[in-house]
Amino acid sequence: MAVYTEVAFAEAAALLHALNLGNLTDLQGIKGGIENTNYFVTSERDGATLQHVLTVFERLGFEQLPFYLHLMKHLAAKGIPVPDPAAATANGGILHTIQGKPAAVVDRLRGHSELQPTKAHCEAVGAMLARMHLAGRDFELTQPNLRGLPWWNETVPVVVPFLDPAQADLIRSELAYQNHVAAMPAYMALPRGPIHADLFRDNVMFEGGELTGLFDFYFAGCDTFLFDLAVCLNDWCVLHSTDGNDGSHDPTRAHAMLAAYQSVRTLTGPERQLLPAMLRAGAFRFWISRLWDLHLPREAAMLQAHDPNHFERVLRTRIKQAGTATVLTSRQEACAAA
Repeated sequence: MAVYTEVAFAEAAALLHALNLGNLTDLQGIKGGIENTNYFVTSERDGATLQHVLTVFERLGFEQLPFYLHLMKHLAAKGIPVPDPAAATANGGILHTIQGKPAAVVDRLRGHSELQPTKAHCEAVGAMLARMHLAGRDFELTQPNLRGLPWWNETVPVVVPFLDPAQADLIRSELAYQNHVAAMPAYMALPRGPIHADLFRDNVMFEGGELTGLFDFYFAGCDTFLFDLAVCLNDWCVLHSTDGNDGSHDPTRAHAMLAAYQSVRTLTGPERQLLPAMLRAGAFRFWISRLWDLHLPREAAMLQAHDPNHFERVLRTRIKQAGTATVLTSRQEACAAA
């Protein structure tokens, strides 16, 4: 959530009026993240203070965004705590335009991100992720995961020149492995539907121990539910630098997240079999994207690049784990594999 597009106060105020969100009183650019321009916007209407987030999309186009925005509305209607896009009073549209770029305004979730999660936080995320997967099964729009295997195949050759020989060997061998996995009958049998695909710790809100929201759905797409779960396990259930370690597996949190997920939606046989492979896939995807963002950056008024080496270490850990894993046959073994 960097700032690439400088939005004038008057421009934001005009948009809020069109959305019947009152008079703009404050506009603050949001630091962190790297994909879109984001602002916190505060307004007053009928004596009440309203808080929203204004997003100007820098990479996604008008043809792609209806999937994300309508998915959020669909999930909100099913009781999943996600930001609800504001509609224009004139035509009910939820996709708007700022400086020729697509934009949206969503309600600001209460709470804060939990960057040092406990077992209880991981349980809450696991259960909510499963609820979200079930709630999205009847969503009618479809769109592929734009950072899935085809993008990996396109992007790896672009970032390889920036790597040392050992890293280049790793990234090429893992790409070959993931292409092999994608051709397996077990992979073809994995349950699929809309997934978040980026549900990191900074994309979830908590307040007083309660999970109050999931946000930043702009990497969402139709893919395997297992990949979505693996992405969560690779961020919520590994040791980060603030823990005195970086990339190591935390079995207590991982078991808690998996058990909570399966209390809502039980993993299928193919999912249990391929969990180790998808843990590798989740780490691989973010290693590639962080390499891309580091070595091929865009200009931004506020930008905080993420360290790609973290997910290289997570990937190496997952490869070692997969080398000793057996085919999973039970819920307990699924937890053990993570």
